[in-house]
Amino acid sequence: MTDVLRVNVWSGPRNVSTALMYAFAQRTDTRVVDEPLYAHYLRVSGADHPGRDDVLASQDSDGEAVVRDVILGRTTRPVLFLKQMAHHLVELDRAFLKQTVNVLLTRDPRGMLPSLERTLGAVTLRDTGLPAQVELLETLVGIGQSPVVLDSRELLTDPAGVLRQLCTSIGLAFDPTMLRWKPSARPEDGVWAPHWYANVHRSSGFRPYRAATAPLTPLTRRLLPECQVLFARLAERALQANVEPR
Repeated sequence: MTDVLRVNVWSGPRNVSTALMYAFAQRTDTRVVDEPLYAHYLRVSGADHPGRDDVLASQDSDGEAVVRDVILGRTTRPVLFLKQMAHHLVELDRAFLKQTVNVLLTRDPRGMLPSLERTLGAVTLRDTGLPAQVELLETLVGIGQSPVVLDSRELLTDPAGVLRQLCTSIGLAFDPTMLRWKPSARPEDGVWAPHWYANVHRSSGFRPYRAATAPLTPLTRRLLPECQVLFARLAERALQANVEPR
């Protein structure tokens, strides 16, 4: 299929990116792919993530091959939705970005950091994906794109409204089926799902936004100010909900 809309959503971890993938998976015109560059990132970075060996065994860790065969490869549906982590985009020729629609998904670090720390343990600034997202935003603007930015707070506050804006921005008709799914795993889930996806597997749609209440540890408290500066760079461009958060 030659006329494929290829949508990269460049997220950070714990940003409701899996729920967004599940939403697009409800569309009959869309194929979804879960973090195709994860094994590449683990190989290049040496990061010690939960299930590292399983991830490396389950995917091609040659990022250039993944770009060629998956991101730009043949697909059977007119829309290809690629859930990506921005910090996975390392040591790769970024020319392929000109052939894809690119969306950035971010989250207030006050809520993201405690959740990330529970899974990874000692968290670094790189792990948040925020430096990579800001760098990627500058790269995309530099090549003439105006990437859509999603803030998870706005998405959870008004799923229908924000998804409608997103679809319009990338040239798709909004499909109401995107708002609901069956509580379960999906066949597209990466092998890392047991470590990261428990909440979305119990969900049947986007859960209402709730302000963060989890306490910060000394480590995440030190990271927070720099994370907030980076987050603000992204959030100022984000699509806005049409209703007030509860």
